[in-house]
Amino acid sequence: MKNFSFLISLIVFNAIIFSSCNNKNQLQLVSNGVSNYEIVIKSDASSDIKNASGVLQKYLQIISTAKIPIVTEEHQSINKKKIVVQVQNINKNQLKISTENSNIFIVGGSDLAVQNAVYEFLESYLKCKWYSPTVEEIITSKNIVLSNTINYSYTPNITTRTVHSKLFYENPEFAAKHKVTTNAFPYYVPSARVHTFNKFIPEEVFYKTNPEYYALRGTKRLPTQPCLTNNEVYKIVKDSVASLFRQYPDANVISVSQNDNQQYCTCEKCKIIDETERSSSGTMIQFVNKIAANFPDKTISTLAYQYTRKPSKTKPLSNVLITLCSIECDRSAPIEENCIDFSEDLKGWKQITENIRIWDYTTQFTNFLAPFPNLHTIQPNIQLFSENNATWVFEQHSHNPSELFELRSYITAKLLWNPSLNIDELITEFTNGYYKESGVYVKKYIDLVHEKIQEDNDFFLFLYGDPSQAFNSFLKPAWLKQYNSFFNEAEKAASSPEVLNRVKCARISVDYAILEACKKGISEDFQLVIIDEKGTKNINPVVNQRLINFYETCKKNNITLMNEMGFTVEEYFNNYKKSLEVASQPNKAFAKKVTLLTKPKKYANENPQTLTDGALGGSNFYANWLGFEGTNLEAVIDLEAVTEISSVSTAFLQVSNHIVFFPVKVSYYYSNDNQKFEKLGVLKNDTPLTKTSKINDIKYFNLEFSKVKARYIKIIAENMNKAPYWHHAADLPSWIFADEVIIN
Repeated sequence: MKNFSFLISLIVFNAIIFSSCNNKNQLQLVSNGVSNYEIVIKSDASSDIKNASGVLQKYLQIISTAKIPIVTEEHQSINKKKIVVQVQNINKNQLKISTENSNIFIVGGSDLAVQNAVYEFLESYLKCKWYSPTVEEIITSKNIVLSNTINYSYTPNITTRTVHSKLFYENPEFAAKHKVTTNAFPYYVPSARVHTFNKFIPEEVFYKTNPEYYALRGTKRLPTQPCLTNNEVYKIVKDSVASLFRQYPDANVISVSQNDNQQYCTCEKCKIIDETERSSSGTMIQFVNKIAANFPDKTISTLAYQYTRKPSKTKPLSNVLITLCSIECDRSAPIEENCIDFSEDLKGWKQITENIRIWDYTTQFTNFLAPFPNLHTIQPNIQLFSENNATWVFEQHSHNPSELFELRSYITAKLLWNPSLNIDELITEFTNGYYKESGVYVKKYIDLVHEKIQEDNDFFLFLYGDPSQAFNSFLKPAWLKQYNSFFNEAEKAASSPEVLNRVKCARISVDYAILEACKKGISEDFQLVIIDEKGTKNINPVVNQRLINFYETCKKNNITLMNEMGFTVEEYFNNYKKSLEVASQPNKAFAKKVTLLTKPKKYANENPQTLTDGALGGSNFYANWLGFEGTNLEAVIDLEAVTEISSVSTAFLQVSNHIVFFPVKVSYYYSNDNQKFEKLGVLKNDTPLTKTSKINDIKYFNLEFSKVKARYIKIIAENMNKAPYWHHAADLPSWIFADEVIIN
C-alpha cells in the first residue's frame, strides 16, 4: 500500500514521462503496452553486453509489459526504431545516452561502461530505484515517453568503486545496479591483498634462523616488520611475488605492504634512508619500486598507512599503486576539517603519482551496531579523494550488517559514482523508499543524531570508539529518549510486516546505545536494576525486554557480529544477561572506597571508584574499564567495617589485537588493619594467550572460600607486561583492564 505523497509523485511523473506522445521533441518508447523498438547489439557482442541488453529488456517489460526484442545489427527490422546497446571507441570508463531520429543510443567505452549506461538509463530516465537486493521501486505504466533531445555523457573520476558490504559482494546484480565491485580487491592475487610481509617472510619460517631479516627495535630484532634494506628479504619477496603471479595468471595486482603495526625497522641502513626521504615511506617506496621493476606489466600495490602515510621524496614507479589509508581520522567532520594531516599527505602523493587508491573507513569497527553519525562526511571526503588522483576508492564499511546497513551501502555507492549528488536528498530518497510510511521518523532520527554531533566540536568520532564516550554528547539521556521515541513512532506507522522489520533493524543501534547506557547507569531513566521499597535490587524489566527485542531482531535478520574482532550478538546477549545477574546481586563492595597501589592510565578517567561504582564494562576498553599499561593492578577496597565474606569476583577484558590481555593470575587477600594481609586464594588464567586466543572476551575471576571476617580486600592482578614476540605489537607494554569487584 503506497502513501499519499508517493502517489502524488507517481501522478506527476506519469504526466511528464508516461503520457501519450504529443510533442515532436518526445519519442514514444511504449504505447499502450506495445513498442515499435528493438534492442540492437552487434553480432559479436560479448556475454556482458548480451546480459546488459537482457537487463534493459527485463525492466522495460516490468515497467510497461512490452517485451522489446533483442536483435543483432544484421537482423534488425527496417520498419522498427532501435535502442542501440554497444561498445564505442571512447574513453573506456565513459558512457553516453542519447537520442537521434527517435532512436536511442546506450553506449560506453567498454563492456563495463555499457552495463553502467544501461543502469543509468533505467535509473535516471525511467526512475527505477534499487534500495537493497530485495527492495526496489519500479513505476509501471503502459506508456513510456522520453525526450527526443537526450544527449548525456559521463565519465566517472573514480573508476574502481568498492563499498565493503556483503549486500554487494553476495548480490552481483545489485552491485551492478550501483556500479560498484563485487569484491573488496578486484584484480588482486587472492592470497596477497594487504599486509603481506608476514606472508612473504613468515616468522614461523625465518625468525629463529634469520632474525636479521626482521625489524631492529631498540637492541632486538623482532618479527613485526621486515628489514627492507636486507638484500635477502628483497630476493625472498621478489620470488614470492613471481610465484603468486604464476599461480594466478589472471590477476594483475599484488600487495607488497607492511604488516598491521608500527614496529618498523630502525637499523642504521633503514634509518638513513628514512631520514633522507623525510618519511618512513622512504624505505618502503624504494623497496617496492625495486620489486615493481621486475614486473612491468603488473601492478604492485603498497600501503601509505600510519608510519608510511607521509609521502616520500622518491617517486613510485608507474606500476606502483599507492593505497592511502585514513584510519586515524576523526569522523565527526570532513577530513579536510578534522584530519588536515591526512589531507596534506594525500595532496603530497598527488604531486608524485597518478596511481592512488584510497582506503577509507565508514563504520565503528569496535561497535558495528552503535550509532555512528558520520553520514554528513561521506560526500566531502569522496570529493576530496576524487579531486586528488584517487581513481580507485575502497570504502571499508563493516561488510557484515551494521547500523543503518542498507542506507549506508546505498548512499556510499551513489556518491562514489557521482560525488556531486546531494547527500540529504539521497538519504530522504532512501528513507522514503525503503521504510515507506515510517521513513519520515527514521529520517528525523538521522537528522537529529547528526545535528547533535555537529554541535559538539570537541567530540572525536573514532573508528575504535564506543557508545559510552558519547553519553555526554550526541547520546546523552535526553537525546536517547528522543531517538527512541522516533522509532516508536516509526514502528506504529509501518503498514506491513516487511516494513516493520526494516524499521526494527534500523532501531537496533539506538537499542544498543540504550542497553549500554543502562549498563553504565547514566541517569535514573537508564539503569540495569530498580530498587524496591524494601531496598531489594531487581532487574529492570524494561531493560530486559529491550535486550530480548534487540536479540530477536538480530537473530531474525541474520545480524551476527558486534564488531570486527568476531564478538557475536549471541555472546553479547549472554554477557548482558550475566551483567544483569551481577548487577542484581548484593555487593558489599558497592560504592566502597578503592585505593590503588599501582597507577592506572587514561581510561575511565583513571578513577579508582570505577571498580565499585555499580556501572559495568562493555566489550570495548572505553566502556567503564580501568586500564593498567605494563604494570599490575593492585587495589585495596575498604568495606568500612569488619564484614563476613565468602566470595570475591573481578571482571577483566581481553581485546588481544589492541594489546589488552587477561591477567596471568589474580590473587585475593584480606586484612582488618590494612597492614597485614592474609591470602584468600590465587586464580590462574586458565585460557593463556596464544595465537588462536579469542580476540574479544570478558572473564570473571571468581574466588569462593570459607567465611572470613575482613574489612580490607586486596586484589593483585598480574600483567603479562609485554606482548609476546609473535604478536604484532611484540615487546610493547601490554594492558589489563578491570571492572566491577563483587564481594559477598
